[in-house]
Amino acid sequence: MQERILGLESEYGLISSSGGGRVSLSVESALGYLFEKVVSRQRGTNDFLRNGARLYQDTGCHPEYATPECDNSRDLVIHDKAGERIVEELLLGAEQKLRENGIYCDIYIFKNNTDSVGNTYGCHENYLVQRDVSFHKLAEQLIPFFVTRQVFAGAGKVLRTRMGNHYYISQRAQHIYQEISGATTSSRGIINTRDEPHADEEKYRRLHVIVGDSNMSEVATYLKVGTTAIVLAMIEDGFIKRDLTLEDPVRAIKEISHDVTCRRRVRLKRGKEFSAVEIQREYLDLAREYYQDRERSPQVTDLLERWQYVLDQLALDPMTLHRELDWVIKHALITSYINRKGCSFDDQRVFMLDLQYHDIKRTRGLYYLMLQGGLIDRVITEGEIETAMTTPPQTTRAKVRSDFIKYATERNKSYDVGWSYLKLNDRYQRTILCKDPFKAWDPRVDELIGLS
Repeated sequence: MQERILGLESEYGLISSSGGGRVSLSVESALGYLFEKVVSRQRGTNDFLRNGARLYQDTGCHPEYATPECDNSRDLVIHDKAGERIVEELLLGAEQKLRENGIYCDIYIFKNNTDSVGNTYGCHENYLVQRDVSFHKLAEQLIPFFVTRQVFAGAGKVLRTRMGNHYYISQRAQHIYQEISGATTSSRGIINTRDEPHADEEKYRRLHVIVGDSNMSEVATYLKVGTTAIVLAMIEDGFIKRDLTLEDPVRAIKEISHDVTCRRRVRLKRGKEFSAVEIQREYLDLAREYYQDRERSPQVTDLLERWQYVLDQLALDPMTLHRELDWVIKHALITSYINRKGCSFDDQRVFMLDLQYHDIKRTRGLYYLMLQGGLIDRVITEGEIETAMTTPPQTTRAKVRSDFIKYATERNKSYDVGWSYLKLNDRYQRTILCKDPFKAWDPRVDELIGLS
């Protein structure tokens, strides 16, 4: 796979419960307790961490975690999960502080994309792309891929509609209104035009993807970002010659989401109709051909094999993927509950099950309880996640940032940090621009640390 920088930004849902005689706490107050323990005093609710990631309070009262720069899909899964653990630590710290203050209140944090009143918040993917690739070409060849990859990347959702309550494959699909858009909070597009590469702007653009769901499953995250990186490599090399343009992508993304059998066909502009699985097979076949005569890493080989397996199972029976894919795992969980209780998707307890699957507190969240029970497949290890909570990827700019933060905090020095700059707030006011996200070492930073 071509060298590429990848990143994920996850906005977390937060609620405060005051049931059972407990104190009612506003979301704003809960966030105050949440950020009090971990985030540094210098920057309040916006901080770069020792592992190179960024943790902050997003507009709309959401904790948000942006992974450090990663250069492969597996590392990104590790650092995405490290973000979950860091936010869980915030939660545990907030609970402890509340108890010390004599306040008894439950705070819940969910890694999902919708709340109970229909608002949505995102999981944004970021991919560094060659600047010389036409944006029109990029959008044209990516849109069919993004519309259809939900069959393995969707998080699943029980939604209330005028026709009753139904289970859908994707949480974000219902909130997509345009093919291309610059907005992330209104008029959301399948392709987002935001372009802040945090790198050399003449060489790179940053593809900012807002169409995807937040995943609990490591397999789903791995496939989501790994297959996207493969498709981007083919687009950059001008390899995709097949016309997969959809007649109406916005309608198609919703139609696919509504069909848990994955057999619903959508129309291409050239008149033919394909299912989402069949369109994904087109991309997979191209990828196998693309790498036939090219050197490929063991990770690319693994991604191609997993992609093939998942598409085969989706064509056979999507419900066989109850160990791998979020939307299937949750569908099986809810269906089993409905059958045991003799209720329907209209039952309020079903909505609670849906939500509890995404609870990041490992002693309470249904995903984690199933994981602990050996019911869900993994891609990474707990040891790797724990290491990533304090250690950056060793092959990207995140390591330079991490080394600088470690130096400054250990010596109690005032500093400012961004994705592409480092600054010591001393009498020299030294600032270093780090424009190459692939460089894990910078002699100027070593000199700065050595001189100070």
